[in-house]
Amino acid sequence: MRRMRIERPEPPPARSGPRRLGPVEWAPFRPRLLQSLSGYDRATLLRDLAAGLTVGVVALPLAMAFAIASGVKPEQGLITAIVAGLLISALGGSPVQIGGPAGAFIVVVYGIVQRYGLTHLLICTAMAGVMLFAMGLLRLGALVRFIPVGIVIGFTNGIAVLIALSQLKDLLGLRIERLPADFVGQLQALQAALPTFNPVALAVGGACLAVVVVWPKSYRMPERVQGRPWPWPQRLRRMASLLPGTVIALVGATAATAWLGLPVETIGSRFGGIPQSLPQLDLPPFSWDSARQLLIPALTLALLGAIESLLCARVADKLLAQRAAEQGQPPPRRHDPNQELMAQGVANLVAPMFGGIPATGTIARTVTNIRSGAATPVAGMVHALVLLAVVGLAAPLALHVPLAALAGILLFVAWNMGEWREFVRLRHFRLPYRTVLLGTFGLTVVFDLTVAVEVGLLLACLFFILRMGQAFRAELADSAAGAPGVQVARLTGALFFGAVDKLERLEGEIAPGTRALLLDCSGLAVLDTSGVEALEQLQQTLAGRGCELHLAGLQPQPLSLLERAGFERHLGPGHLHPDPAQALATLDALSPRAASPSAAA
Repeated sequence: MRRMRIERPEPPPARSGPRRLGPVEWAPFRPRLLQSLSGYDRATLLRDLAAGLTVGVVALPLAMAFAIASGVKPEQGLITAIVAGLLISALGGSPVQIGGPAGAFIVVVYGIVQRYGLTHLLICTAMAGVMLFAMGLLRLGALVRFIPVGIVIGFTNGIAVLIALSQLKDLLGLRIERLPADFVGQLQALQAALPTFNPVALAVGGACLAVVVVWPKSYRMPERVQGRPWPWPQRLRRMASLLPGTVIALVGATAATAWLGLPVETIGSRFGGIPQSLPQLDLPPFSWDSARQLLIPALTLALLGAIESLLCARVADKLLAQRAAEQGQPPPRRHDPNQELMAQGVANLVAPMFGGIPATGTIARTVTNIRSGAATPVAGMVHALVLLAVVGLAAPLALHVPLAALAGILLFVAWNMGEWREFVRLRHFRLPYRTVLLGTFGLTVVFDLTVAVEVGLLLACLFFILRMGQAFRAELADSAAGAPGVQVARLTGALFFGAVDKLERLEGEIAPGTRALLLDCSGLAVLDTSGVEALEQLQQTLAGRGCELHLAGLQPQPLSLLERAGFERHLGPGHLHPDPAQALATLDALSPRAASPSAAA
């Protein structure tokens, strides 16, 4: 029996798409967490808890190391990983991305601290958060992908070199009161401090680096060695495979320093320890004068954070698709770049209120999260809560953490951060790609990341204009069959300001006595205002010779621009044709009239 349908007033439809305010389309604020909680069960919760616990252990030494390398206190790195990590997971557009302090920010943050001070760093971070949120709200997440890969690889490798260089001070135990922020200054300071070299610090840092490098390989220990079984029980080997090498190195170096009294600098000797609770909410002082000074650094942080977070989200999408294929499941939804940028903006706006530093998506911790079985953003929130528990319970133990151990860990991070194989593969690419990559790399190392990205983008644009100009063709056909006195020229590619010279050369190739020139525009994909001006100049030159200009086969974009520019009225009626063959037939039919004195006049 069918139920009677009662007509009720329908509510206004929910806006699932972008919100429109005038001519601007705003991206909707839809965290992936809300979608992930639909159908959330106990099995998924256990997977997220296990993954969050693992990532929290991995993030502990990295958060402190990144903060110290950035020129701030270690607890500020932990605060950032807790506050920003929680917000990025709760509000982000990726189900598994882990946020927190990242190695890519070390060079920029260190330079801001050295030049402007810690208070201005907090203001700069908040400004970058506002910019990131605005980028996501304005649906600019997809535009970040348009940055050429050569620029991304160049500044990433450059940052990795600068991170490694900045860690030589603690790795070698050099006594440097204040390490300069620039490349040349760091080299000079390191050279001047070489007499203070501490071999014990090098031994501690080298041992930690060796443990981090070798430990992951022990995950796949063979069952037998030279025909004899391992002395370790199988259960112990499985437990060892679950512990990150960074934690093993950090715990071992801390225990050796405390028990043996090693003469190395520690967190306690430099910073006085780590507080056992989060600081109170404190808004940094804000003024328009400081905002004007920090506009460029804030923009650098925002762009770098956007690039890093969206690259990390794309890596996460790829790994999630591979995991789904291995399990025979359909591929999951990709991340929402605009929502991810808005989440990054909120995190970078709130974290400085607790003394935090810039945060973004981190590839190493995100990959660890995925491989640990994470399914939803709950895993990232658990990772932040684990760090909060560690700060509350184990903060006094950080007094004995040797800085040389953190330096060794960061050297491993810097090595994994760089795409060093791209330098070897450069011989397979053309000069423009080599110039952009090597130029961005060199400028990042020697000068500044902002200068490197600006110059890299300028070089990429210039090379792109050069290639597009070379790709444009304006060629005369051999003959126009069936239409005497008519020449046909084919336009192919993009007629823009970088290619108008080829259209100007076409004027000198037209045979004397030609009564009409037909431009076959079926291959013309793009036209700009410089191209329209070149067509007008060509029409005037041909009119002085008694030759008419006709256009045929225009695609939508060139046709629309010509109509809006009034070029159709400038040519006169009957000079724009939908098809080149039809245009030739029309010109052939008009041949007697075209040849008559009245038509020529």
